[in-house]
Amino acid sequence: MDKKQMSSLAALPNVGKVLESNLIQAGIETPEELRNIGAKEVFIRIRARVDPGACLHMLYGIQGAIDGMPGKLLPHNIKDELKRFYKNL
Repeated sequence: MDKKQMSSLAALPNVGKVLESNLIQAGIETPEELRNIGAKEVFIRIRARVDPGACLHMLYGIQGAIDGMPGKLLPHNIKDELKRFYKNL
């Protein structure tokens, strides 16, 4: 993994050192991969491979990174959908 790949993930909203590390360990190396795979599948990978206790706020953060906004600013309908998904895991 070169620094360019790491910094491109880190440039996304909500992606700090912990989430960046989780994404890389889950096999996500670029923003394009993140967008193509989608927040739900990425979150499942993180829970399976990296952090079994990953929380709902991480899921919001991943979706926000994909959408280019802070997770707390996601529209309510998106948050509700993600919350239902999370509860059914």
